[in-house]
Amino acid sequence: MKPNKGFVALIVSVFALTGASVIDLDTPPIQQQFQASANAVKETYESRLFTLSPYKQGHFGLRMYRQTQDAKYNNVVLGDLANVTNRVNRLVAEVTTPTAIREYSLRRLNDYKKGKDERSQRRYKATKNDPEYFYMGLDLLRYMARLNEYGVQHHDDKKLRKILNSYDFKAALTDEGMITAWAAQLANQAYWLKQIGEQDLVDEFVTAFRKTYPDGEDYRLSPQQFGNKLYGMTHIILADSGYYQRQVNEAEHQWIFDYFRKNIDDIILHTKEDVIAEVGLSFLLAGLEDDPVVQKARTAIRQSIDKEKGMIPSVSGDFDFAYGEHRNVLAIMLLDWQAPKEGPSTTTTPKLFAKLPYGVESKREITRSKG
Repeated sequence: MKPNKGFVALIVSVFALTGASVIDLDTPPIQQQFQASANAVKETYESRLFTLSPYKQGHFGLRMYRQTQDAKYNNVVLGDLANVTNRVNRLVAEVTTPTAIREYSLRRLNDYKKGKDERSQRRYKATKNDPEYFYMGLDLLRYMARLNEYGVQHHDDKKLRKILNSYDFKAALTDEGMITAWAAQLANQAYWLKQIGEQDLVDEFVTAFRKTYPDGEDYRLSPQQFGNKLYGMTHIILADSGYYQRQVNEAEHQWIFDYFRKNIDDIILHTKEDVIAEVGLSFLLAGLEDDPVVQKARTAIRQSIDKEKGMIPSVSGDFDFAYGEHRNVLAIMLLDWQAPKEGPSTTTTPKLFAKLPYGVESKREITRSKG
């Protein structure tokens, strides 16, 4: 029976008035279900977005902006830029000498010393003789890369780069112990160094990663190490895309896509929703939406959403709102994927960044003044 056109028009108008997402009636039923599930999770997080920390607000808002280009995320993006700028300002003011950097890093290291789980133990063991990694890779480089993505740089950029260059990133990125402890973070850092024009260590990292986790030896891995391996692989794809800004070339990462295709059933059975979603997103970033892996990942993620809570709980069944932000924003993107889009930055949306926080300046203006 054909739907009544007047009823359909009424439903569409109600969605439009309430601000809810309208699902195209020409969309296949299964895709409508995926979109509806994505909308439910999105509503849950947007209704309480500002109860999250500035970091998590930025993580959510930046990804949603890159997917939708919706101006409602403008303030969250600007808040993220201000938060990152403030963190760099603090480092510049308080943590630039070798002694200060080591003290700062040792405090971070001590947090992992207290942990009894396998991940914490591995991270402590891998970095106890190189605590500066916390400052150099996990903080300074991360902040500088984010500023770079926004099209700005810190006033003390030269000083910060000099500090960054004092650290041996190649040693960290190719060390087996570090890879078993920080695979995803190291993948990020390899691409960030290239992104900001410092070093291109991507090939060295990938070679070391594949040596650390040889094909066909997954049976030797603990559940934690299996997850660490998968996170490393997905983050190679995510980082190459500039975190959902550009499409990646499947052929350049063929070994990863081949592995995911071969092992998707085990991945869904044995890993967290975060990993499953990132695997699906990796295929979407390569323009492979029709690949069976995407359908399997979407189905698994949709089934994991608690309908009453409007979100995906942790593997232990916990509904902590802040802790669950990562897996739930990934779910939204996977279930209602939009094409990758560049920005936001001083180049793509200059009006959005007309007023910059104290401590940073637009790279466009710097280039113009030099020209």
